[in-house]
Amino acid sequence: MRNTLEDQPAGIIFDLDGTLLDTEPLYTDATQRLLNPYGHTYTMELKKKCMGGDSRRSAQMTIDEYTLPLSVDEYLAEREVHLLELFPTSPEIPGAGEFVTRLMRSKLLLGLATSSHKHLCDIKLENRTWKSAFRSIICGDNAAVKKGKPAPDIFLACAAALDLSAGDCIVFEDSPTGIKAARAAGMRVIAVNGPYVDLEDLQEADNIIENYVEILPSISDW
Repeated sequence: MRNTLEDQPAGIIFDLDGTLLDTEPLYTDATQRLLNPYGHTYTMELKKKCMGGDSRRSAQMTIDEYTLPLSVDEYLAEREVHLLELFPTSPEIPGAGEFVTRLMRSKLLLGLATSSHKHLCDIKLENRTWKSAFRSIICGDNAAVKKGKPAPDIFLACAAALDLSAGDCIVFEDSPTGIKAARAAGMRVIAVNGPYVDLEDLQEADNIIENYVEILPSISDW
């Protein structure tokens, strides 16, 4: 891995779930609630495969894994009922809000690229003091996103909305799927190591950080 921070970017693009907000346990909880009537347990192995990717693709994987008598639309609608109850409790990843607030005082353009659909993204960002930091927010149901992560569409759309080239952007991601998408877009990527992904699965990133505090000195001149 090389030091991505040697060259100052013009823009920073953040993933949301698992990168800024610790929503992954909420997705696990919602999926388990959905599976309970069928007598199944949502495994960490399947969760890792689903993390960070297109919601319809993840839904189909879960339906196939447990042979659920649901269509993708039915699965997503049922899971959303549980998610709407849980999202208002989403905690921030430690230091994430402070980090974004610090970047607001820089000259960098900030974007958000999340696989979540817009109405769910809005709920997650509600009452976040730093949500105004993002010049562009691209969600998974945006018309410009023809294919979800690991395809590069969402990051390219966010960069275009910021009027930046891919090479001028650094992406913060927490999932292997998101890292692949950022790399496919031709962007530098910093992985935020968390408890839900094995460290070895983040090696495609340019840098890996354990928390946002450790990176603050590197951006003091930004």
